[in-house]
Amino acid sequence: MQLLVVILKNEKLLDEILKKLADEGVKGGTILSGKGMGEELMNMEDVPMFATLRRLMKDEDREAVHVALFVIRDEQVVEARETVKQMVNLKEPNTGIMFVVPITYVEGLGK
Repeated sequence: MQLLVVILKNEKLLDEILKKLADEGVKGGTILSGKGMGEELMNMEDVPMFATLRRLMKDEDREAVHVALFVIRDEQVVEARETVKQMVNLKEPNTGIMFVVPITYVEGLGK
């Protein structure tokens, strides 16, 4: 088993990726909402440069970060990664990241 982690800023792309992965047999995942490190730094009052940027940015300019976690079988990893790469260009800055972590133990998948 593997843990596929996809972190994206574009929620529409995430929705498309979820649909495609479901079509490919990925049975479930967990989606978390959050914010990036830059957003958190901008909220710190004791970092003057970021406090200035915060005042310049409108709320609608700030994007939420979406973290998708999928526990998948080893044989699904390559296809799932390729699906994500086809739908989002992770080489562009501020689009997102993807990584896979081996799982040595899992319980609760209904098997």
